[in-house]
Amino acid sequence: QTKWDEHDNHTRLAERISSVNRWKETLDKCLADIDAEIDALAKVKEAAERALQAKNLPLDVSIECLMLRESRRAIDVVRDPVEEELHKEVKVIDKAKRELQQRVDEAFEQLCLLQEARQQLSCDHRRKMEALEIDRMCLSLNVNSPNISFKVNPTRVPDGSVALDEWEQNSQHNKEHAEAEMKASTELREATVLAIAQTNNELEAQRVATEFSLRKRIRDLERAYDELKWQEQNTLEEIAEMEEDIRRLEEGLRRKTKDLKVAHTRLETRTYRPNMELCRDQVQYGLTDEVHQLEGTICALRQKLAESQDALDALYRQLHRIQTDTGYKASSLVLDNKCMDSRRKLVVPAEKFVPEVNTFNRSANRALSPLKNGQLELA
Repeated sequence: QTKWDEHDNHTRLAERISSVNRWKETLDKCLADIDAEIDALAKVKEAAERALQAKNLPLDVSIECLMLRESRRAIDVVRDPVEEELHKEVKVIDKAKRELQQRVDEAFEQLCLLQEARQQLSCDHRRKMEALEIDRMCLSLNVNSPNISFKVNPTRVPDGSVALDEWEQNSQHNKEHAEAEMKASTELREATVLAIAQTNNELEAQRVATEFSLRKRIRDLERAYDELKWQEQNTLEEIAEMEEDIRRLEEGLRRKTKDLKVAHTRLETRTYRPNMELCRDQVQYGLTDEVHQLEGTICALRQKLAESQDALDALYRQLHRIQTDTGYKASSLVLDNKCMDSRRKLVVPAEKFVPEVNTFNRSANRALSPLKNGQLELA
């Protein structure tokens, strides 16, 4: 009977090891799948973050253009098609940023859920590895094993023991929970990639419409621009002359200051003459007159320098007014040209990549065409 009992328990141990090992292999595959899904979702999240970051440039450019065009004067301060398209562009970008930010937040939350599910799988897997090691050691024991001995109350039920069904249900629950999170992650990846593409297309279409209106407006204003350009050039020449005058005044002021230091030093040094030698001679009167004359000259130079600086500041203000306010059409043309120059920053290089979902738990990168790539960055 003892032999049979030992044989039955040996068989039961082998079956238990086989059962636990099957679950370990299942968890191995599930862990590999969830790791791949975490990696895939992280890449899509990064792509969404890059797309979200890429929206800052067109938004800044659009706001910059609107701010530039606020400097228009009088009859040119109109709600023209360019301004309407720019306001529409800002709304499109804000909508795209909100949508992408929502996708990024959802991806972050889903990554947390995937990590939590992976942690449960990992703990279950680690415990099963420990159980396998223990049961395999038990299976290897026999009457000749060196480490067998009597134990105190070996038939006791350890605290925390669970039924076999409960053990099975726990592993099944961990597996199903992980699979459910992976499925949700895959759906989120697909929705995120779709959102990136849609926002890119919407912004690209709006960019084309805005720049078409802007170019048309510039053509209407170009004739007046050339007539006023010479005023700006004349003011710049006056500024250059005034700056040269200021440099000469500053140099003269430095020279007079040094001369004044010499006169002060001579007067102070001569006060150390002994006894009767300390007389108010012609040198003393000459140095005193020199000090007074130099102080007057320095004061005049400083006043002249301040006046010149004020004049230079006035010239710069005049230049600013010329550039922004001289002539309704000229001012509008300058501003709109600046807008067009600023919008050249929206041109992006090709050969960018974006994750593409192609299986339940895998993702791959594919090269974008120049058009679609531009849409991704521009959005």
